[in-house]
Amino acid sequence: MWWILVAVAAALGYWLLTRPHKYWLKKGVKQGNPAFIFGESWAKMTQKQSFPEMVEMVYNMHPNTRYLGFYQFLLPTLVLKDPDLIKQITVKDFDHFVDHQPFVPEDSDPLWSNNLLALTGKRWREMRATLSPAFTSRKMKYMFALISQSGEQFVNYFLKKNEDVITVEMKDSFTRFANDVIANTAFGVECDSLVDQKNEFFLMGKEATDFSSVWKNFKFFLYFLAPKLSELFKVKFFSEEVSNFFTNLIKTNIQSREKHGIVRPDMIHLLLEARKNRLKHEESHSIQDTGFATVEEDEFTKNAKKIERVMTDQDITSQALVFFFAGFETVSSLMSLMSYELALNPDVQDKLVQEVDETLGTCNGKITYEGLFGMKYMDMVVSETLRKWPNTVITDRICTKPYTIEAKHPDEKPLHLEKNTTIWIPTFAIHRDPEYYPEPERFDPERFNDENKANIKPYTYLPFGVGPRNCIGSRFALLETKILFFYILSHFRIVPVQKTPIPLVLCKKQFNLNAEKGFWLGLKRRCKI
Repeated sequence: MWWILVAVAAALGYWLLTRPHKYWLKKGVKQGNPAFIFGESWAKMTQKQSFPEMVEMVYNMHPNTRYLGFYQFLLPTLVLKDPDLIKQITVKDFDHFVDHQPFVPEDSDPLWSNNLLALTGKRWREMRATLSPAFTSRKMKYMFALISQSGEQFVNYFLKKNEDVITVEMKDSFTRFANDVIANTAFGVECDSLVDQKNEFFLMGKEATDFSSVWKNFKFFLYFLAPKLSELFKVKFFSEEVSNFFTNLIKTNIQSREKHGIVRPDMIHLLLEARKNRLKHEESHSIQDTGFATVEEDEFTKNAKKIERVMTDQDITSQALVFFFAGFETVSSLMSLMSYELALNPDVQDKLVQEVDETLGTCNGKITYEGLFGMKYMDMVVSETLRKWPNTVITDRICTKPYTIEAKHPDEKPLHLEKNTTIWIPTFAIHRDPEYYPEPERFDPERFNDENKANIKPYTYLPFGVGPRNCIGSRFALLETKILFFYILSHFRIVPVQKTPIPLVLCKKQFNLNAEKGFWLGLKRRCKI
């Protein structure tokens, strides 16, 4: 008799676990063939496919559709493919799709849940409106000298080496540079992570952004599959050690500045100004913007009401920490991929080196903010790197109130989205769609020359997201990338070496863009005449 009960229980369990995978079929939306429990995530979870490859696979499941359905494990997710529909949902009807998919339960880790990326609804609007004046072009010029200082420090480290070609694992080196920039500009701490390989700031940063540990991966699964359970047991995103380090660092830094009247051109100063409600949008048309990939601040957030309560030290720590969290990994990946493309495309590097030399001459041997952003070809190279290798592989939204996507094609019917429906915008796949970018695998900065960039279809180039909830730090990321490559190419050429992986194979163990065997390249000293 017992075996009948077991069979019934097994059948019921199977039905309950397969039922969610019929969600989109019942709504008349095309979908793939989701694997039991895992949905379309099976190949990624078994490390047979990288995350970007998974996104591209999902995008191509049903050609010639405006949208399609897939499943993150048991979670139904709608993938937007049509640029006009992306604009409609992320811009025109943004008030229905204000929030990101929850990553960490709100009460589990206050240090995470209070940052701009994690905030929702009214709290996000207020914090975005409060912080956005800190990320304008004028404020980037304000921090230019600090970032330039880190760029010189980076290059001088390698200039001291007595080698004609220096073999470098670029990801590690660029991560150390990004660490020093963020330490200097966001936390008021000066360090040299290439010289002092185990400085505390770098080690804490690695710990905060390490996604390879078994425990960190277990927490991700718990957040995703059992959010109530992780909230009940207060499973924190950041370890106690990391939280205490950054909290104490910010607290003592603020106390020292306020006690001694210290003013420093960095992010803590701007956040303290925001706390006093002194930051305003002061864009000047005489100051050049940071490039084609820069996302503009939307009027929605420019005109939104700022937070009325006083920002606490924890609020400031949360914003500084997510600034670190975002910049530490994504910027170093962008730099690694740009260096890889320059090494494998020497004709592109030749043109960029020529522009570097011309700019250096124009600036009398010392790069300036205006000189850097007068470099058109530099901007083309960075823009094409972000096209081929967007740091934001996907961006997401949550339907915050019921919404209907009206039918546009004969094979469609109105699609009613319920509250809390998850939406994906598959940036990586859109950037690789030959309809928008012919020969998408080819690295071609000329796509972004003055003539061609005007023909790029709106909402098909989304390296820093889209709509009011785009990346607030796009200007900063572009600024530090351009500064560093200016200094590198002033003294070196980037070349392939024996350990350079050709072709590049993306790492299947991580969700970010990383090379399976590392970014091994050479820095070859330039022979200047």
